[in-house]
Amino acid sequence: MKKSNKVRIITLGCPKNLIDSEVMAGLLNQSGYQLTDENDYADVVIVNTCAFINPAKEEAIEEILTLVEEKKKNNTQLRIVVAGCLAQRYSREFFTQIPEVDLFIGTGEVGNIASHLNKLNQENFKRQSVITKPDFLMNSQYPRVLSSKTSSVYLKISEGCSNRCSYCVIPSLRGPARSRKPDDILQEVEILAQKGIKELIIVAQDTTTYGRDLKGRPHLSSLLNDMAKAKGIKWIRLLYTHPARVTVDLLETIAANEKICRYIDLPIQHIDDDILKAMNRKVTKTKIEEVISRIRQIIPDVALRTSLIVGFPGETPTRFNRLLDFINETKFDHLGVFTYSREEGTSAAKLKSHVSEKEKERRRETIMNEQTAISLAINKSLIGSVQDVLIEEKIDRSDYAFTGRCSRQAPEIDGVTYIKRSRARIRKFVKCKITAVDEYDLFAEIIN
Repeated sequence: MKKSNKVRIITLGCPKNLIDSEVMAGLLNQSGYQLTDENDYADVVIVNTCAFINPAKEEAIEEILTLVEEKKKNNTQLRIVVAGCLAQRYSREFFTQIPEVDLFIGTGEVGNIASHLNKLNQENFKRQSVITKPDFLMNSQYPRVLSSKTSSVYLKISEGCSNRCSYCVIPSLRGPARSRKPDDILQEVEILAQKGIKELIIVAQDTTTYGRDLKGRPHLSSLLNDMAKAKGIKWIRLLYTHPARVTVDLLETIAANEKICRYIDLPIQHIDDDILKAMNRKVTKTKIEEVISRIRQIIPDVALRTSLIVGFPGETPTRFNRLLDFINETKFDHLGVFTYSREEGTSAAKLKSHVSEKEKERRRETIMNEQTAISLAINKSLIGSVQDVLIEEKIDRSDYAFTGRCSRQAPEIDGVTYIKRSRARIRKFVKCKITAVDEYDLFAEIIN
């Protein structure tokens, strides 16, 4: 039996999952495996899955079944590995239901991927499921394979979560919150800076709990300050901040440091106190309003992003309208809405007064329609302003030659900035004047 040398990794879900895939790719690369993309033949395909909400599970299952079809029809020797959160959560069921999958590995096995594939290559290998305690925590010594085209990289400062929101399965899939040591994170920042990375996007399940489990309880604000000293890094962007723990210290650090983007991702989930309590968010409407007011006071030009859950059990029309009114009053720059997903094993699944799927979808659309108008008005106010834009991609349009992002735009979740025809270089920053806008995107020309 020949060694299955060519490996393709498919990543589903959030940026934190992408980092796990980059680490697995780095370890396999080190061990002599050859990484391929979707257009190339592969001996092994690893699907790194998400299982946070129903749509994510459905996407993962669809991806696995597509590979199963490929294995049956075109490539009977193909080895399929299912990794990540779906494996951690459902491997027992899927092990019997999808016999074509050769190996299931949980979230704790990221660092052992090479030894798993070595075993997979042995003559006497029998299909198996390896689900261990979800306690993997990456460090700067792990290699990462980054996309050659990127100048922005996600940086994971901690793993797992101890918040225990009533709707969320993450603590059972990823374990309790555990932070990386500051020195180790700064070492990775240096490695990334030397590779020419221009933007660090700070992620964790909750970035504001960083350091609470470490000796001396280092603060997120001092970590950001130290990161900003790295030569070559131009932007540092902070995602996943919990409204209960956004401190004045953190806001003043962002305001004082030109490398830290004036951009805060503040997932509030809801604004009605009864819903927040049922969600176990440990925050009230008053506290959320205070935090937003403080953010805008300390960082007047901030771009604020939030995410919401509609259709949570007990969300009456009155409670939903309270949320809608709040969105209209607050005017977030960017906003995403999830419909509540009933997840077994969570305390919210046992709650009464569930909302129908049709009504959840209607509520989601109502908020997104309101947000479209808010977003357009905010974008219009930017016409004529000068923004630093990171050029990311050449595009095939007669009027615009490139797309990029200004500091108000996070990759993949916010809009982009289109750059008029001109000579620009990918992965470089240019000063641009905003000349036109639509609901989500900006249109600009380079100013010399």
